[in-house]
Formats: sequence, C-alpha cells, structure tokens
Amino acid sequence: MILKEQFKKQGNFLFKYRSYFPIPFLLFAIILYVYDRNLEYILYRKQYYYGVYYEYFCLLISFLGLIIRIYVVGHSAKNTSGRNEAEQVADTINKTGLYSVVRHPLYLANFFMWMGPVLLTRNFWFVLAAVLLFWLFYERIMYAEEQYLTEKFGDEYLNWANNVPTFFPKFKGFVKPALPFSWKKVLRQEKNGLFAIFLVFLIFDIAAKTYTHGYDYNQIYIYGSIITAIIYIVLRYLKRKTKLLADGR
Repeated sequence: MILKEQFKKQGNFLFKYRSYFPIPFLLFAIILYVYDRNLEYILYRKQYYYGVYYEYFCLLISFLGLIIRIYVVGHSAKNTSGRNEAEQVADTINKTGLYSVVRHPLYLANFFMWMGPVLLTRNFWFVLAAVLLFWLFYERIMYAEEQYLTEKFGDEYLNWANNVPTFFPKFKGFVKPALPFSWKKVLRQEKNGLFAIFLVFLIFDIAAKTYTHGYDYNQIYIYGSIITAIIYIVLRYLKRKTKLLADGR
C-alpha cells in the first residue's frame, strides 16, 4: 500500500475511534498528578499547597476548547461539524466563521479541552509528549478528512484550503459566519462537553486527595459535575423523546 493510501486508511480508522483517544492519556495523567500531590504532602504534610489557582487555570484552558466548539457548531451547516464516528460526512464546505481562519477548528478545540487535564500534571515531558502524540494522531485524521473533501468537492475545496491554515489560525482573513447561531444544534451535539470537563477534574481531585488521606474535595468540581450531569440527562431525554431541540440544522 502506497504511503498516501496508508495515511488515509489510518486516518479513517482513528477518526472512527477518536473519542477514545484521550482515555490512556488521562489515566497516565492521573498517576502523575497523584504522584505530584503526594510528593507535596510528604514534604509539607498538611500545610502543602495544592496549587488551586493553577488548577483553575487548567480548567479555563479546557473551557476555552469547549467555547470554540460551541461557536463552531452553533454556526455550522447541517451535516457538517458533527460528532459522527462511522464515516466522514459533509453536505457543504464551511468557509465562514472560524473556518475562515483555520481548516480544523474543532480539532483545535479538542486540543485545548484535553490540554487542561494534561497541564494539571505539571510534568514538562508528559505535556510535550501529549502535544506530539496529539499532533500525530490528528494529523492522520485531518489528512483523511481533507482527502474525502477533495474527492467530493474538488477545486471548490482546494481553492479554499490553499488560503486557510490547517491548525494554527490566521485571524486576518476572518469572515463573519454565514448562518445564524443555533443554540438547539449546540445543545444537541455538545450536551456532554461541560459535564465531561467537570467530571475529569473531579476525578483528578478525588484521586489525589484520597491517596494523600485528604478529604477536602473541591466543591466547585463536585457541584459542577452534579449540575452538568443533570443538564446532560435532561438534554439527552429531550433529544431522544421530543422535538424541542430540532431546528433543521
């Protein structure tokens, strides 16, 4: 198999299972995070500093990724920018909004969402490894996606892609979104994002403090997880059992 076809095949495979990609990193990140907190506990006993402000900074990094996803999805056309996993889907080419400054804004958003927990470890080499592996993983996915769009839309896609960077935005060429923002589409597609962020940070907090025999769990993570879990359950029910979130997009 020539390298071009191999990249495409690998990209389609990784696209299908991209939702599971962060799990091994999160598990290893939790181990590093617990070790870091335990070392502080040994050195400073009960006066050790948890670095709560740094944790909130990491939380904001993840929120930034979610905000980018919300903006992109809210202004996207039907059958684009979805969470489909079985295969690539695109009825049109998104060229406005964040798609006018970067070709893969949702993958950029994913990068920020998962860099929040990775940065929690405060381990430079792990952060560097996570960045490199993220790039290698999504490079294949982006390649397969662009091959699909080139085959489907031809010169229309190529002319747009030649003027828009792949992953690092070029804000000078920003074009106002062609479609109005749709909260209904956001609530349908991104209903689990906020819950997932709070839950991940809560798991980190519980793992570290339980290991060091501290039980002053972060209340923001606890209540944030509970509230967003309820919201997720309600939205999931509305999507499956009603038409309240249907808007044609």
